[in-house]
Amino acid sequence: MREADTLIHAAWIAPVEPPGTLLADHSIAVRNGRIEALLPTAEAKGRITAKSEASLDRHLLVPGLVNLHGHAAMALLRGVADDLPLMTWLKDHVWPAEAKHVGDEFVHDGSLLAAAEMLRGGVTCFNDMYFFPESTARAVLRAGMRASLGMIAVEFPSAYATDAAAYLHKGLATRDAYRGEDLLSFCLAPHAPYTVSDETLAKIATLAEEIDAPVHTHLHETAEEIAQGLAQHGIRPLERLRRLGLVGPRLIAVHAVHLEAHEIDLLAREGSSIAHCPSSNLKLASGIAPIAACRAKGITVGLGTDGAASNNRLDVLGEMRLAALLAKGASGDARAVGAHEALRMATLDGARALGLDAAIGSLVPGKLADIAAVELSTPETLPCFDPVSDLVYAAGREHVTHVWVAGEARLVERRLSGLDEDEIRAKARWWRTRIRSAS
Repeated sequence: MREADTLIHAAWIAPVEPPGTLLADHSIAVRNGRIEALLPTAEAKGRITAKSEASLDRHLLVPGLVNLHGHAAMALLRGVADDLPLMTWLKDHVWPAEAKHVGDEFVHDGSLLAAAEMLRGGVTCFNDMYFFPESTARAVLRAGMRASLGMIAVEFPSAYATDAAAYLHKGLATRDAYRGEDLLSFCLAPHAPYTVSDETLAKIATLAEEIDAPVHTHLHETAEEIAQGLAQHGIRPLERLRRLGLVGPRLIAVHAVHLEAHEIDLLAREGSSIAHCPSSNLKLASGIAPIAACRAKGITVGLGTDGAASNNRLDVLGEMRLAALLAKGASGDARAVGAHEALRMATLDGARALGLDAAIGSLVPGKLADIAAVELSTPETLPCFDPVSDLVYAAGREHVTHVWVAGEARLVERRLSGLDEDEIRAKARWWRTRIRSAS
């Protein structure tokens, strides 16, 4: 008999690799935080003993979902300003609120609230862009999930830093302080071409090469952004980034709503990735990204929620369904972004954009055991002819029952493990009172 730390039996497993694979009546054996084996349940019960065992005979197991773009701490600004275009939303509401409230405590508490929400929805890894990344790091480690933390850069001062150089200096110091934490990785995060100078962008391009880090930035989100770039620089923002040396395999272009055919070709040729945020794009009336065309060219496209202030849900399962539907409607091709492809976008492709695909994003032996279990036996998911189709088109985050990160249970029967949900709720209510009174 072989030994494992955890043995999970399931009705189905969608490992994502090889593409389109679905395993019925299979089990996952976990040892030392990694996937030891996938094998038929009957065989697993006869060959493997484990310290803990979970029998999920009504469930589909999938890789932990990867949220490729967000601002976790902005969970505390959920609903502060709705039904507004992007720049009005930012300049008149979000930035003033942030100037009043953002600090270490705000970022920690908001990030912990976001982590709880994401874990309950099957997300095991998120890519963040916000001030005080060390505060987000503490919340992430407390929650026991995985995050790629952005070393943000903007030109304007905040409570966090005075100028772009100070932002980068503090971000790199945080990266050094948390070096060796298995759950944390880091990326460079210039906010957007319209908030970052050529000098800073060029410095980030050099720095990305030196430390081998992804570059995570908002890009071509709105038509207004592109018009502003043309007026100020005489070129579109993507071309500006290209000339400054930022378009390449490390680039994660967030939103990428307004792309011309030659720009899609450029991103494909350079091996860049896109963080597709369909709900935020719709809510802010930014537009519909040409995702079917991008994927047809071979561009890696992951899914992001954006922040809860502009979504207002940190719900990657919901983004998966919406991304698939929008791709079909926008392209006129009902075959665009099928169910297995949507699942890949929410898992392996997000991991690949972050440079983490060797460790997470699919359920294969040797990878870290980041796993989500989704129940497919409730009335809204029955009858179940195709579990992956059910996952994408019928299920919701309320159907997620269990989550493991590196083999550690973080959600068990829909209850968070290791986090005090009452405390998190109380903190959120306290911040609501404080923000409301200040406004």
